[in-house]
Amino acid sequence: MLGLFRYVPFARNLFRSPTLIKRYSSASATASSESALNYGFNYNRNELNRLEKMRNIGISAHIDSGKTTLTERILYYTGRIDAIHEVRGKDNVGAKMDSMELEREKGITIQSAATYTRWNDTSINIIDTPGHVDFTIEVERALRVLDGAVLVLCSVGGVQSQTMTVDRQMKRYSVPRVVFINKMDRAGANPFRVIDQLKTKLRLNANPVQYPIGAENQFKGVIDLIEMKAYINKGENGELINVIEIPSELLEVAEAKRAELIEAVADVDEEIADIFLNEQEPTVEQLKAGIRRATIGQKFVPVFLGSAYWNKSVQPLLDGVIDYLPSPHEVESHALDVANNEQKISISSQSTEPLVCLAFKLEEGRFGQLTYIRMYQGTLKKGGWIVNSRTGKRVKIPRLVRMHSNEMEDVDSISSGEICALFGVDCASGDTFTDGSLSYSMTSIFVPQPVISLSIEPKGKEGANFSKALSRFQREDPTFRVHVDSESKQTIISGMGELHLDIYVERMKREYNTECVVGKPQVAFRETIMNRIPFNYTHKKQSGGSGQFAKISGYIEPLTEETEDGRAVEFIDNTVGMNIPTNFLPAIEKGFYEICEKG
Repeated sequence: MLGLFRYVPFARNLFRSPTLIKRYSSASATASSESALNYGFNYNRNELNRLEKMRNIGISAHIDSGKTTLTERILYYTGRIDAIHEVRGKDNVGAKMDSMELEREKGITIQSAATYTRWNDTSINIIDTPGHVDFTIEVERALRVLDGAVLVLCSVGGVQSQTMTVDRQMKRYSVPRVVFINKMDRAGANPFRVIDQLKTKLRLNANPVQYPIGAENQFKGVIDLIEMKAYINKGENGELINVIEIPSELLEVAEAKRAELIEAVADVDEEIADIFLNEQEPTVEQLKAGIRRATIGQKFVPVFLGSAYWNKSVQPLLDGVIDYLPSPHEVESHALDVANNEQKISISSQSTEPLVCLAFKLEEGRFGQLTYIRMYQGTLKKGGWIVNSRTGKRVKIPRLVRMHSNEMEDVDSISSGEICALFGVDCASGDTFTDGSLSYSMTSIFVPQPVISLSIEPKGKEGANFSKALSRFQREDPTFRVHVDSESKQTIISGMGELHLDIYVERMKREYNTECVVGKPQVAFRETIMNRIPFNYTHKKQSGGSGQFAKISGYIEPLTEETEDGRAVEFIDNTVGMNIPTNFLPAIEKGFYEICEKG
């Protein structure tokens, strides 16, 4: 047995082994230097060191896979929060990343939430995303600006419908990912069945880098197949990990799984393939570097195991994020040069280059519009000026903040590769900002079309808050659409599902004190003429004075073909003499066409 404890939380007065921190440097630095040269940008050593110590990741999955619970543990183990609170917990506090009252009531994530933390001297920007398909735009715009992702799966449910949607989104934006198979404590937990589903349903080259010690209610920890050590969580909240030798009864299967891992990496990485073909054993550093290269190249997906709710094996996942997911400069980013016929341009991640950043999310905060920004190039400073590439408008930055769920931390400047938020900047979701010296525009975010519509009207008299709320929600959420039906004159809201629209109706009631009635949109029924029908109508109207009187005779019949001017309705005047004054005829014709429109 080794008496060594590690993975000590950031900012807690517990022993942290310096040798364990050092082990990350060789694999990460090697891969980073190669990537920087591959993309044709030369970074100075200080800039490279800063970027290597940074990760931008998203936590994505099917609903109820444990994303927010996992994020809560990550924040606790890194020292960002002082206590763990559960989703819809009994203490009436709720998870940190579910800041909205509705989220805590329903126990679901509605809006993606951003936070910032540190692990082993590496800065990590995390975005926790919703699992419901109704809020898929939140996942879409988060993955658009992130460098890597953690795909969370339930060890019992495995790959589900929304998992496939999230996988498509990750592939759309070429986001490397690691997989975390959660809920290993549940009855029926089978991680290897889930890994088979990753291979067959998602077509991923997934392979475990850990092996479970027990399963279901006997789940104790994991075996690291790379370092060949066993990790058992200790402490009240699993904040300590006891590193021990692999139990003798599991040693043989662990060695077999490690051999499978090396073979799988050798299939996608040349350096490991050379070692494998020479019948040599790669060192820990070589194997980690090979997995990192293959993961960043999206040829390989490392799979981690654990149980976030029971505080088991979350810290090794954090190590995996740092070891295998890319830094900002290791992901190739492109912009379109508007001044040069939208030519595709590669942009660097250097803070000394001209500013290029993307507004990927808008939110109405207590102090006005909050604009989430992903920095791609250059440096953003409080009080500085930026130019909106779409409108050409030059705006000043009054306030610059770093987000921690619904809390804000004021900062004076933000460098390339980071995620922050601005106040007081009027823009639309997807706008690109520069310092004015470049005419670049980042590629847009994919917005799916709405799939359901409902009519909506306020209970009682319509106030200013009704239109104000609809306008705000439209600006914040591109998948939420509002229009007035030209025929029924109803206000129609459209979205990605019933839950999506129900949430907005409930928010109007709570945030704007506007209770609304929703229903099915009215459908305009049409009738058409099948046979020739004669009519004889007498018009009488007493409006003071002599009044109005007319007797109208005629017939309506179907047209066999369209008229020369392409109209489907034709008005023919067969009157003779001066029985009807000619100045009445245009009004009769206009009235005929109007009634044909209404039916």
